[in-house]
Amino acid sequence: MGTFDRYLAGQLLAYFGFFSLVLVSVYWVNRAIGLFDRLIAGGSSVVIFLEFTALALPGVIQAVLPVSALVATLYGINRLTSDSEMVVAQTTGLGPWRLARPALAFGLVVAVMLSVLGHFLVPLSRVALAERGEELGQDITARFLTEGEFLHPGAGVTVYVREITEAGELLGLFLQDRRRPDTRTSYTAERAILVRAEGGTRLVMFDGMAQTLQVPTRSLVTTTFEDFAYDLEGLAGGRGERRADPRELPTGALLRADAVAQAATGADVAKLRYEGHVRFADPLFAAALPLMALGFLMLGGYSRLGLWRQILAAVMASVLLEMLGNVAENSVRQDADLWPLVYAPAVLTWSLAVLLLWRDTRGPRIMGAPA
Repeated sequence: MGTFDRYLAGQLLAYFGFFSLVLVSVYWVNRAIGLFDRLIAGGSSVVIFLEFTALALPGVIQAVLPVSALVATLYGINRLTSDSEMVVAQTTGLGPWRLARPALAFGLVVAVMLSVLGHFLVPLSRVALAERGEELGQDITARFLTEGEFLHPGAGVTVYVREITEAGELLGLFLQDRRRPDTRTSYTAERAILVRAEGGTRLVMFDGMAQTLQVPTRSLVTTTFEDFAYDLEGLAGGRGERRADPRELPTGALLRADAVAQAATGADVAKLRYEGHVRFADPLFAAALPLMALGFLMLGGYSRLGLWRQILAAVMASVLLEMLGNVAENSVRQDADLWPLVYAPAVLTWSLAVLLLWRDTRGPRIMGAPA
């Protein structure tokens, strides 16, 4: 790779890193807000919130990398053109095919990153995220160990703990159970402890009172107790067999789509094979985006106004190709024999990039801008 190739590829990678960081941050913050509300409101700690957001990060990166590659190419080439660096390069004899070399190298780097994410990191993170979520859903203790807040560890259950000692005692406990429509029971206790037993987790309360309201008759029954055990196992739900998301499976299992994969996910052959093929199609599509963007930008000559028309054309073409990908997804998910359609956006993007670069070698330019 020549000096100019390394320079242009380095510029594109630098812009790619910047825009990826910005887009990932925006996307991550948008998703983290909802996750924060669900976890913190359920009594989970900030550490657990950070753990969940970290596990979701590979999927966020996978979603934004193609967009970052396109934006980085459009911004980078437009800036080099505005600074007359591209003009100087072209006057030295570097034609469209020669300029396409660093753009192709940049696209291949993006494709490799997407392949690693799609085939390895994202499935592993999804498995870890699902398992961690299941563990958290069963961890009743974590939902109670937050002092000074009204928590809702289960539907129809409200808990408040005034203070938690270093020994794990819950002081000043209030617990209201509204799970049965005909009765509402409120428990108050001076102190309580969480006890794990073979039958499940139990909340043992000491020196307290239970007030049971019969909703149909509006009668109230009050009972005082020295100690009382409240079964918490029902709050976590049953430990039924979890069905995996197809995106958690290895690529080979998705492409085979055998009875084992179908039983594990509950998805049919068409959906499984789509998820397998899209892991190859997405990197191919992303690798072609820089070349397509370069082809559009080189349709116009130097202009003090910039290459806004070419940029708009490249963005519109990318949106149309993405829409085509959505149509192909709907078709392939219905019929497994249509799996080649998954690669249609990538093939069209590569074809359009080659056509534009060929057209750039011809004259006159069809999108030339006034100087």
